[in-house]
Amino acid sequence: MQELLIKSFLEIILGIILLFGGGDVFVQGAATLAAIIGIPQLVIGLTIVSLGTSAPELFVSIGSYLKNSDAIAVGNVVGSNIFNVLVVLGSSALIMPLKVRSRLVKRDVPLLLAVSVAVWGMASSGVFTWQSGIALLIALIINTIWEIRTAREEPKEIKDAEPEIHVQFASNKWLKTVSKIIAGIVLLAIGSNFLINGAKSLAILYGWSETIIGLTIVSAGTSLPELVTSIVASFRGKTDLAIGNVVGSSLLNQLLVLGGCAVFAGNNGLNVEEILIQKDFPIMILTVLACMPIFWTKGIISRSEGGILLLLYIIYLIDQIIPSAFPLYQQNFRIIFFSLILPSTLIVLSMKIFNHWRIKNKLPS
Repeated sequence: MQELLIKSFLEIILGIILLFGGGDVFVQGAATLAAIIGIPQLVIGLTIVSLGTSAPELFVSIGSYLKNSDAIAVGNVVGSNIFNVLVVLGSSALIMPLKVRSRLVKRDVPLLLAVSVAVWGMASSGVFTWQSGIALLIALIINTIWEIRTAREEPKEIKDAEPEIHVQFASNKWLKTVSKIIAGIVLLAIGSNFLINGAKSLAILYGWSETIIGLTIVSAGTSLPELVTSIVASFRGKTDLAIGNVVGSSLLNQLLVLGGCAVFAGNNGLNVEEILIQKDFPIMILTVLACMPIFWTKGIISRSEGGILLLLYIIYLIDQIIPSAFPLYQQNFRIIFFSLILPSTLIVLSMKIFNHWRIKNKLPS
């Protein structure tokens, strides 16, 4: 058993490394190609870069379906979106308070919320049908076109917040650019295979469900590119890229990854576990909803708010692990959660909403 445990962990670690490397190589090639073609920097940040960082989720989810692990495929997307908002945004804000542009508040985050609710509704039957997948992919195409059209109207400082691509250097390197894209795809495919095999073996060894594995280990592993991209952007002061990467990746996880998997599944559809419908999809939606009042506060995600987001993810992880690892303590944790943690969080968010409403209506404090 010990040998199998070591092998499982090694496969997971190797898979994450290959996914990370493959995603990085892929996004370099894709972003350079996009810059050569003449796509604006803002669009590269919200679509191409996000596509690269969401590529691990895509390959892992499709690979999971091929290995008859629908629970990992869907759990990976839901868990990744929760990780993106709570951990990636939270960590980035701890490094440097994130300035939130009006575009994100007025357009991108409400769009993410609407898509999340729609996806939950599609999943409520217990199966993602190929028709649902087609609808999500069409929404992705419409959103991408919208991004390209509206990006040209943005102020110069917003466009300049995106990653720098050395177009002059890359313009004569078509072969090198395409090679990077192909190499990235190969690394992503191999890495996803290792990660899925390791995760499934670990689930069998510990008696955990594949849903929990998908929501925790797999989703955290596939979300590392988003985490690194946003943290690096925060260190460089490019807060628009840090937030735009999270929002863009979360949208792609649902529109592209879930949509693509559902279409790929064909008439069989993509099965969705009941626990995901009743618990984890609503949590995913609540994390996006909770961001709204945080984004309103003077247009900045502060360090304290980033810390709150990270704390909420730790609580979410504990809630996932305790029922399987420590079933005797499950009831005690639920009592603490519903009597202390949840009310406190709701009070803080309610205060922020009221404060935003008071400032907007110019009422005295």
